Amino acid sequence: MRQGFDNEKYLELQAARIKERIAQFGGKLYLEFGGKLLDDNHASRVLPGFEPDAKFRMLKTLADDVEVIFSINANHIEKSKARGDLGITYDEDVLRLADIFRNNGFAIAAVVITQYAGQPAADAFRARLEMLEIPCRLHYPIEGYPHDIDLIVSEDGYGRNEFVETTRPLVVVTAPGPGSGKLATCLSQLYHEHVRGTAAGYAKFETFPVWNLPLKHPVNIAYEAATVDLDDANIIDSFHLEAYGETTVNYNRDVEAFPVVKALMEKIMGESPYQSPTDMGVNMVGFAISDDEACADASRAEIVRRYFTAVAGVKRCGVGQEQVSRLKVIMQKAGVDKDYLPTRAAALAREEETGAPAGAMMLADGTVITGKTSERLGAASSLLMNALKTVTGVDIEKNVIDDTAINPICDLKIDHLASKNHRLHSDETLIALSITSGSSETARRVVAGLPLLRGCDAFFSVIISATDEQIYRKLGINVCCEPKYERHTYYHG
Repeated sequence: MRQGFDNEKYLELQAARIKERIAQFGGKLYLEFGGKLLDDNHASRVLPGFEPDAKFRMLKTLADDVEVIFSINANHIEKSKARGDLGITYDEDVLRLADIFRNNGFAIAAVVITQYAGQPAADAFRARLEMLEIPCRLHYPIEGYPHDIDLIVSEDGYGRNEFVETTRPLVVVTAPGPGSGKLATCLSQLYHEHVRGTAAGYAKFETFPVWNLPLKHPVNIAYEAATVDLDDANIIDSFHLEAYGETTVNYNRDVEAFPVVKALMEKIMGESPYQSPTDMGVNMVGFAISDDEACADASRAEIVRRYFTAVAGVKRCGVGQEQVSRLKVIMQKAGVDKDYLPTRAAALAREEETGAPAGAMMLADGTVITGKTSERLGAASSLLMNALKTVTGVDIEKNVIDDTAINPICDLKIDHLASKNHRLHSDETLIALSITSGSSETARRVVAGLPLLRGCDAFFSVIISATDEQIYRKLGINVCCEPKYERHTYYHG
């Protein structure tokens, strides 16, 4: 794929910037880690060359100096709030993240349960943490938060919160999702550190929007598309412009909250080290862009993908039309429309030609491959096989999978699993291909081509099954669907 981002340069610049900020505060920094620390697939899509685990790899270079605090909102535990991308609740994700950090040599300081007011589910999670020997601390709601500064920065405010003892210079505060209380956790810790006479500071690490790219740069517009459900908007950081005469970009919530954050820091530290939200950040991602146009093109495609994800979501569940409306405005801002992806035209044309669902995929070299619904393979399986054959130099008309691998799976689905569709889904097709690869050099060659599809775009003329979509995403293929179903039924299981 065309690269637009220098990942190694980013790792070097970002680690150096964080070390500078630690030194600025006398050797102790609470770093609020926003966005996805792992699996940052949005960043890898809009900044081609950015590795999804780049931020985690950067932290690993500092591992000996790092302790990790996880923040989770007690109300989110009570309501079983879940991560849409992983399908697991926030409390389960805290444990997942803790395992990842621990297995990579990081010290776990504690889990902080914020907004704790005796919620039964939070109590159960706290007991579970204790059983797992993970330290847990409670932070309480503060009346008048965030405007009653005198109360917040007092023994009856932050002073009531349980303090997390830390010994290392960099304390990373992360969370399973937004609204978990990362900022409040950082400031509460900062209050307790200063009460104890320990010099410490706060900074924020948020990848998007990219502060040193223009407001209407496609990378920043793509961030608005990604957060359309949060009603975020990129704006000029007026505080930074006034203080330094420099135009930078931030998002509305940070700019709106900055006067309060600044006042809290002044109350805690005597004076605020920051004059703007941009000052608080340590993000160096903009300095590692190596091909601006490549990133702009990738971001435009991402905006359109976000649109089709939203319209397909409305088709599936009947809600979210307001997000679709916002995405239409965002597309206009970026100068694109729903026909921007060449795969859409190819998939729709193939469906019209064959009279059945079809798909199209654009490979790394710009070649567009199509796949149709066949007797034994669904459109997603057919497209996957055609793409694999193409990238590995196998004749697209050649049957690579043995009938002895396909037929038993088809029979099992119909005869024993009560399926009405005998055609193979993508996962079943890959299993059949893998079985064949045990005796076929051609099949082995095709299997080896799977990594070559990572980052490719696929579009389908109908909404594909959740199974097919999941397999494509695991392979790193970007998936869009026309917002319609293959069959006109009420239930699509």
